[in-house]
Amino acid sequence: MKLIRQITDLNKAINSEKQLGFVPTMGGLHKGHMALINASKKKCKKTLVTIFVNPTQFNNKSDYKNYPRNLNKDLEILKKSKVDYVYLPTVDQIYKKQKSPKIILNKSHKVLCAKFRKGHFEGVIDVLNRFIKLISPQMIFMGEKDYQQFFLFKNFIKKKYKIKIYPCKTVRDSNNIALSTRNNLLDKNDITTSGLVTNELFILKNKINNNKKKSKKLILIIKKKLIEKFNIKIEYLECRNLVNLSTNLDKKPFKLFVAYYLNNVRLIDNF
Repeated sequence: MKLIRQITDLNKAINSEKQLGFVPTMGGLHKGHMALINASKKKCKKTLVTIFVNPTQFNNKSDYKNYPRNLNKDLEILKKSKVDYVYLPTVDQIYKKQKSPKIILNKSHKVLCAKFRKGHFEGVIDVLNRFIKLISPQMIFMGEKDYQQFFLFKNFIKKKYKIKIYPCKTVRDSNNIALSTRNNLLDKNDITTSGLVTNELFILKNKINNNKKKSKKLILIIKKKLIEKFNIKIEYLECRNLVNLSTNLDKKPFKLFVAYYLNNVRLIDNF
C-alpha cells in the first residue's frame, strides 16, 4: 500500500495506470467501504482509496466538526485490505489549486436530502469532479445506501466523462441497520432502536410493493407509529422511482427513502 499526501506524488504514482478503480471515502471505514474496495479489486488492476472529510458538503458546521474521524484505524484497515494507493489530500490541495464550474442541480432533483440539506450534493459532486481531474480513474465505486448521491453523480458523470460508476448494495449489520460512519455516534440503545425502525420500514416496503396505489396512506400510518413509538424525528419518508426520482411509481422500479433523527444523529436509508 502506497500512502500519498501530495499531488506531485499522486501524479508520479498513478500516471501510467490504465485500469484504476477509485473508492472515495470520508474515513470511518466499515464493512460497507470494504465491499466497495473488494469490488474495485475484482474489476480493476489497481485500486485507489481517498480519505477526505469534505467541508463543502456539510450544511451544518457542528456536523462537520463532530463527524467521526480515526485515521490510524482507517489506515490499518486499508493496509490489511491490500489496496494499492491511499490518497490523503488537504483542503488546500483540493480547493485552492483547482478551478471548477459551479454545480447546479435540476429542480426536479431537489428532493429528499437535496431538499433538506441545501448545498450538500452540490458539494459532493464538486469534490468528486475535482478528484476525477486529479486521478483519472476508469471506474468509481459508490454505495447504494445513499442512492440519491449515486443517482445524481452518475447523471453528472455520463455527460462529461467516459467513466463507469459501479454501485454496490447496502451492507447491513446483524440487526439490519445500514452500516454508516455516523453509527459511531449512536449508543447501544440507539442501535437497538434503529434496528427496530429499519425492520418496520422493510415491512412497509413489502406492503407498498403489494399495493402501490395505497403507498401514501401506508406511509402516513407507519410514520405516525414510528414517531410515537420510538420518539424519532422523521425528516422525510417517501417512495420515489429510480428513473428520475419522481413520485410516479407506475410501472417503474422504486425505493422507499427515509431520513430521520435519533438523539440528534441524522440517519438515512432506502429499501
